[in-house]
Amino acid sequence: MERLGVIGGGVMGSGISEVGARSGLDVITVEVDDDTAKAARDRVEASLHHAQERGKLDAAAVEEALGRITFTSDLDALADRQLVVEAATEDEATKLDLFSRVGTILDADDAILASNTSAIPIVKLGAVSGRAELVMGVHFFNPAPIMKLVELVPSLTTDPQTTERMKAFVTDDLGKQPIEATDRAGFIVNSLLNPYLLSAIRMYEAGYASAADIDRGMVLGCGHPMGPLALADLIGLDTVQAIGASMYEEFKEPLYSPSPILDRMVDAGLLGKKTGHGFYSYD
Repeated sequence: MERLGVIGGGVMGSGISEVGARSGLDVITVEVDDDTAKAARDRVEASLHHAQERGKLDAAAVEEALGRITFTSDLDALADRQLVVEAATEDEATKLDLFSRVGTILDADDAILASNTSAIPIVKLGAVSGRAELVMGVHFFNPAPIMKLVELVPSLTTDPQTTERMKAFVTDDLGKQPIEATDRAGFIVNSLLNPYLLSAIRMYEAGYASAADIDRGMVLGCGHPMGPLALADLIGLDTVQAIGASMYEEFKEPLYSPSPILDRMVDAGLLGKKTGHGFYSYD
């Protein structure tokens, strides 16, 4: 793999772009318009300079990484990519539309089309792509440049060779540690994590305790590095809601269903750290 495409320049998309560039890949990042493409570049640049401040990169490495990423609003620019990772908003209709379009844009017959979705069934994305055997989930974790884990999720129609290629790429080229999950909503990590987050949100909604005390209880009582409500803010409350809705749609288990207060907060645009306000306020 030498040429990587990333669809979406938000928190996850920009992080995946940075990972690819720091690994020496030629990266094209596609956003919906020129303004959001510029915002994606600013996001990657800020992250790289933060890594420099922490002593992880020098100034030359920062410039080299930035020089490997092209930011654009032209989806056709992905035509020559060997791998495209979709990291758009966690909305099934949006992802289905992108997979149907990008599946016809890619030139190479063996180009892999992957999704960074947290919960949407991979088999659905493969079905509309025209290349189902080359479609799979490749789920990074936030922040992607730091977190070592990547969930690999083949569907019923994914060719085993595609999975093996992605294992080698994630391990050898990106230096990450892959685990393989079946194509069930939530995969491994979110199947365990999201019900915990939703339970904490219900506890807050029912008035058991303040957000700070719920989080402090899990940090000091269970040794977690971050409380569930702070973590939900970091992930994005819209993402937590979307994962819960997708899991509830598939399994019909009440513990997966988003609570009313979560729905209201998302409707109000209180999405957590990325919007400056969720269960906590952020500068």
